[in-house]
Amino acid sequence: MAFDLERFAETSDRVRWEDLDLSLFRSQPLDADTLRSLRYMCDVEYHTSCFLRDMLVTPSHREEAAGGFMTMWNREEFWHGEALAAVLAEHDIIVDYDELKAKRVKLGWQLALGPMKQSLLTNLVGQDFVAVHMTWGAANELSAVAAYRRLAELTDHPVLTPLLKRIAQQETRHVAFYTTQARERLENSSNARKLVRLILSKVWKPVGSGMMDESEVKAVMTHLFEHRHDDLDKLDQRIQRFPGLDGVTIFRSAFRSLGVA
Repeated sequence: MAFDLERFAETSDRVRWEDLDLSLFRSQPLDADTLRSLRYMCDVEYHTSCFLRDMLVTPSHREEAAGGFMTMWNREEFWHGEALAAVLAEHDIIVDYDELKAKRVKLGWQLALGPMKQSLLTNLVGQDFVAVHMTWGAANELSAVAAYRRLAELTDHPVLTPLLKRIAQQETRHVAFYTTQARERLENSSNARKLVRLILSKVWKPVGSGMMDESEVKAVMTHLFEHRHDDLDKLDQRIQRFPGLDGVTIFRSAFRSLGVA
């Protein structure tokens, strides 16, 4: 079934947690590894505005469906960050925008030149880049759903687990959009199939890579996916179903490079 963008726009809402008693974290606090993973996820969600900025200088911004989706996607991801920040605050871990800005400033020229490099390279590629964006987005969102569900399973907490499941549920709609768009574009262009296969196989890394120190990426991915080879294989199998991507193992390869799998 095609993704119903109009329906998505009408029903898009911030993730809700008002009915969850966050004060329970005071009597049932989260362990250090879980808090570290939550902080990582929170930073990634808040960083979505930078991903959006980079995408708006590519051919994707001329696509009506992509532009409409990214507006809602950015809003929902922001509220995921707010929800996770509220949980962290109950553990006296305060996420503030000055600190987030400092992380971005630390990236220096890498951050400043990102949009220019992205614009130059993607516009040289042309319309086939949109297939890369959509397939990359599908991979990122699939991994996000897996990470949220895995952390919910690991903690089995009366407040955190339902919150993470709500976030994961919203992320599944993002997966649906990217998957629908990617399949359509890959089916229609042999060049797009070759390009996507090459770029994802050579470049894709877990979400947060490049923004976070590699040691932090490895620590969080180890917490979530160590010895979870079947989970990574299932993610790869989802990508392998896309036209022209049979046999790719971007998740296994990326996590192996990290020393996680």
